[in-house]
Formats: sequence, C-alpha cells, structure tokens
Amino acid sequence: MADLSFSTELNWSNTGRNGEGVVRLGGNEVTYSAPDSMGGKGVGTSPEELLISAVSACYSATLFGVLRKSELPVDDVTIKAEGIVTGYPLQSKFARLIVSPVIHGSVQNRIEEYQRAATTARDKCFIGKTIAGNVDYQVGEVELA
Repeated sequence: MADLSFSTELNWSNTGRNGEGVVRLGGNEVTYSAPDSMGGKGVGTSPEELLISAVSACYSATLFGVLRKSELPVDDVTIKAEGIVTGYPLQSKFARLIVSPVIHGSVQNRIEEYQRAATTARDKCFIGKTIAGNVDYQVGEVELA
C-alpha cells in the first residue's frame, strides 16, 4: 500500500477573533475567519464549516459508491450537514456532526435499503472515520427524491 500526501497553504493575519485567513485549495483561494456566532469577523467560511465540508464531501462520494454497489437507483446525492459546537465559549468542543442525504432518482418503496446504505457510507467514509471517537458522527433523515 502506498502512502499519499496532500498539502495546502494558508495565510492568517491579525489576532484571534479579529483575524482573517486565506487557504489555497486546488488552485482556488478561500477566505476564512471565526464565525459571527463566535464573536469573529464572519468573513468567508470558518474552520467549523471547512470541517463539516470535508466530512460531507467524503460522505457524499462514499454514499454514491455504496448506492451503486448495492444496485440502488440513484442519479445524484445532496448532503445537508450540520455541526454542533457545545460548551461555548469556555470549553468549546465540536461535539456532533449530522449528515442528512437527499437521494435523487431513488425508488420510494426501498427506503430501508437506502437508510442502510446511508449508514454503511458513514462507516466507510475515511474522513468521517478520522473524527470518530472525538465527534458524534450521525446520519440524520434520509430523504428520497
């Protein structure tokens, strides 16, 4: 098995919640800062949203593969994701991440199979496995469309 390396470059200026940064991802620049809800500038995205996005991106691709392998009809998937931070501001912890898939091109009478596939994808997504044990990673409502 080969080891793979992934890299990115970030730049941050100013102190704490007054700061703002830029991350370079795949040739694109994305601005980030602490969110408004945490007393930050609320400019661009936030580290919290980046974490949710990383897990959800992996989950979406894994789910699509699981659905195809299970021979369940699917055109595409949309993931609604929510992250919950508890203990703010003194003991902040990213406590829970909930992914709720919407499966387009699905068959309504096979909901239980889609739900099993959604859970299997959560368990197989390697980015999601990275947070397991530290963050309660859940599958929310599975919606068929």
